[in-house]
Amino acid sequence: MDTNFEIVSKEIIETLNFPENDVLEDDGTAIKRRIEDLNRALALGNLEHGKIKIYFEDNISKKVVETTIWGVTDERIILKQGVVIPIHRIYKTI
Repeated sequence: MDTNFEIVSKEIIETLNFPENDVLEDDGTAIKRRIEDLNRALALGNLEHGKIKIYFEDNISKKVVETTIWGVTDERIILKQGVVIPIHRIYKTI
């Protein structure tokens, strides 16, 4: 999956624009799995300060960032320094 995704630094995420539509077109299974994976990544970040790869898309292209998830709300994930990515723009986390 990495080949189609541009590697970006966490610091540029706050300058990106995110459309309202979901990147996953699915019957709900992939969307449910995405939430489960985000919660698992949150636990990993809080317990072990482990970094994960977040695959997402802004209004221009697909991107990947390697960082720690500090929080998960109903609508977005929170990274260090209050940087956020809307959940509906995330493909997956590893």
